[in-house]
Amino acid sequence: MNTTATRAEITIDGRRLSYLDFGGTGRPLLALHGHLAEGATWADLAAELGDEWRVIAPDQRGHGDSDRSVTYARADYVADALALLDALGIEQAVVLGHSGGGITAYQLAARHPERVIALINEDGPVEQRTGGPSPLAFLAAWPYSAPTRDALLAGLGPMAPMFAANVREHAAGGWRLPFHPADTILSEQGTHGDRWTDWTASTCPALLVLALRSQALPVDQGRAMAARRPNTALVELDTDHFIHTADPVGFAAAVRTFLGGL
Repeated sequence: MNTTATRAEITIDGRRLSYLDFGGTGRPLLALHGHLAEGATWADLAAELGDEWRVIAPDQRGHGDSDRSVTYARADYVADALALLDALGIEQAVVLGHSGGGITAYQLAARHPERVIALINEDGPVEQRTGGPSPLAFLAAWPYSAPTRDALLAGLGPMAPMFAANVREHAAGGWRLPFHPADTILSEQGTHGDRWTDWTASTCPALLVLALRSQALPVDQGRAMAARRPNTALVELDTDHFIHTADPVGFAAAVRTFLGGL
């Protein structure tokens, strides 16, 4: 079973992209986290999938142990995913993504269909309002770093328990978050707009895992996504937007069933 991961990195235009490779000889599955997360969020899923699948989980730009970036456009995330596949010599993979990572997954399938044999979209929407404040605007009041771990967590207020296990020592001294608040707000704003064309452009098998209490993807939009894209399975789970952490058993079962049918 895949229970541990090897951390490695590649360099893209002078910028470090760190990733976890859960190893094994199974078929490759590229797992893309969303905002406020990092590659380690997929450790439990990798263990559940076992040796049949080699899960590769990058810390996307500006997250985890990867370097911050000047830009966080949608095309940047797609290019990073493609660069990682190239660096590892992986011609084709299943691509899974949560939230913004889900958007990257289906955009990668749309723009490079020869590289994606199937995609799994965990609550990544295709249509979000433009303009107005980001739903992550509250992050602007958060510190990125602090002299001590306790001081950093204190700056997060009531949400500190959510990130206590993920803060880390800062190379510049002190402690830091696994993402920069300002970068995250900028990145989230890049997900706004209409991406129906990207969603319906690919024809590979797809699974949409929809949270019935999602803060990001309305249920009616999710059901329309499944109906409008051929070769798309829909699984609905009674959780919030963070499905793989809120219902890891249900999520893993949905993913295993889909992968077993490929």
